[in-house]
Amino acid sequence: MPDPEPWIAGEQRGDVRKHAPATLRNREAIAERLQEVLPITGTVLEIASGSGEHCAWFAKLFPGHIWQPSDADPTARASIAAWCEGLANVRPPLFLDASDAQWPIEHADAVLCINMIHISPWEATLGLMAGTAGLLSHGAPLILYGPFLRDAVETAESNLAFDQSLRIRDAHWGLRRLEAVSAAAKEQGLVFDRLFEMPANNLLVVYRRD
Repeated sequence: MPDPEPWIAGEQRGDVRKHAPATLRNREAIAERLQEVLPITGTVLEIASGSGEHCAWFAKLFPGHIWQPSDADPTARASIAAWCEGLANVRPPLFLDASDAQWPIEHADAVLCINMIHISPWEATLGLMAGTAGLLSHGAPLILYGPFLRDAVETAESNLAFDQSLRIRDAHWGLRRLEAVSAAAKEQGLVFDRLFEMPANNLLVVYRRD
């Protein structure tokens, strides 16, 4: 089951870096799939980079790509910068709120979003689709990772409990139904491509720009 907290505050150890325990558990499985779906080279925009641990890990594994992390939270951006310090293929983190109409980047060759859409309002998912569609060229991927609800697929008890805990914390949060996410993507010209079953009842879902 995904961790209910986005991260553990690094400042408690006197360190600006945040630590999200889930990243240590899922980064290798995600990286394995990224090898299959990322373009050979190019700029990968990561939305809601959080602690920055994923970005730092992937940048080392995929040195032929330029990694552009982003987050709306200034403490997250500080953490991202700290984790990615010294990595030549990582750009400074951008302030980016997925729900904003204008994004501070004009083009990307892939967009990656890990564990965001269930801990943000639905408007952020709609903004993610609209913003991504404006960046990607034909055939370029939007890659989502996290827990989802699915029609005709029984939801794991752990994910149901996680969904309930999220909604208690914020009524605008909660696991999204994959069919609704795919419909929102299609409205913006992002067509469902592939789905991977991942550990701990998560999915990695790939859409491509029409």
